[in-house]
Amino acid sequence: VAVCIHGLSTSSYVWRGMAKGLALLGFRVLVYDHYGRGLSDTVAGKQDGPFFVQHLTDLLAHEQVDEPLTVLGYSMGGAIAAHFAATYPSKIKQLILLAPAGMQPIADAKMRAILNWPVIGDWLFLLVYPFILRKGIAAEADLPGSVEGINALQQAETDRRGYFPAMLSSLRGVLRHPAKEQHIAIAQAGIPVLCVWAEEDDVIALSGKETLTKWNPRAKQFVVREAGHGLTYTHTDQVLEAIRASRG
Repeated sequence: VAVCIHGLSTSSYVWRGMAKGLALLGFRVLVYDHYGRGLSDTVAGKQDGPFFVQHLTDLLAHEQVDEPLTVLGYSMGGAIAAHFAATYPSKIKQLILLAPAGMQPIADAKMRAILNWPVIGDWLFLLVYPFILRKGIAAEADLPGSVEGINALQQAETDRRGYFPAMLSSLRGVLRHPAKEQHIAIAQAGIPVLCVWAEEDDVIALSGKETLTKWNPRAKQFVVREAGHGLTYTHTDQVLEAIRASRG
């Protein structure tokens, strides 16, 4: 079973192209939406590491999945996957990280200030960030990819009630600090790790590759040339080839 964990601003649709390829590699594929995104409910509470680990644990119990897992985490999903693997190392057959968050602290000084101000920060985030995100989505309208209509899906998601508060909660939670402790625990547990980076990623810095090497020298790492942050759907075949090669 391959469990696919999406990122901060996307929902499970981001995996549609990858899921088909994973099925052809012999996986049964499980995709799901984080709370406040896609088809999942909007719930209260800080969306930190334990929050996301419990969500996935509950889902696996509901689906009666109890075999060793290949867990794929994209962007923020990479940080969540690291938290889950460090919490339940015996459940993991392989960890696959795609342009993963969790290697560096949040660099933008304005975003750090917003996260540190519980009330004023909320107002500023909800005032400014929707415009920034929608503009960024529009700028990628012509990108080719393996998910039909992904740009429209992304734009529609931004109109969902509770979507931006859920993002802010995740930024204050699981994305607030690097996942150094989790990656060191993963290395100590001997879990096989494949990390696929995007050469031209303007969201997750490629320098995270060196950070992961320090935390887990045995992790296999691969860089997709000329790819941006959306590599799961813009460079699906290259990512799948890296996964196939890592399995021998």
